[in-house]
Amino acid sequence: MSPRIEIDRLFQALGDPTRRAIVDRLSLGPSSVSGLAAPLEITVTAVAQHLQVLEAARLVRTEKAGRVRTCRIAPEGFARLERWIADHRAQWERRLDRLGDVLAEDGDD
Repeated sequence: MSPRIEIDRLFQALGDPTRRAIVDRLSLGPSSVSGLAAPLEITVTAVAQHLQVLEAARLVRTEKAGRVRTCRIAPEGFARLERWIADHRAQWERRLDRLGDVLAEDGDD
């Protein structure tokens, strides 16, 4: 998968408030699908659909043991997101430094 598609998938997954709520809940620790559905007041089926998007973005991992599907945070997707943010932050810092240099030169006149 290309890096661009991977980042698009991450932002798409996190662009939905319900999916962000699921990620917030899972940041506290693993949970069952029904445990995620209860406080969100949505169906288990709806949670499962959101989980598919989060899994495709590699933000969440699920495991089925018997009849219970347990969900947990998957660090891979967040690591990729952190790298993207760091790369963009560095790029903008360089640009702002250059702008500062240009403005300082103009102020010397």
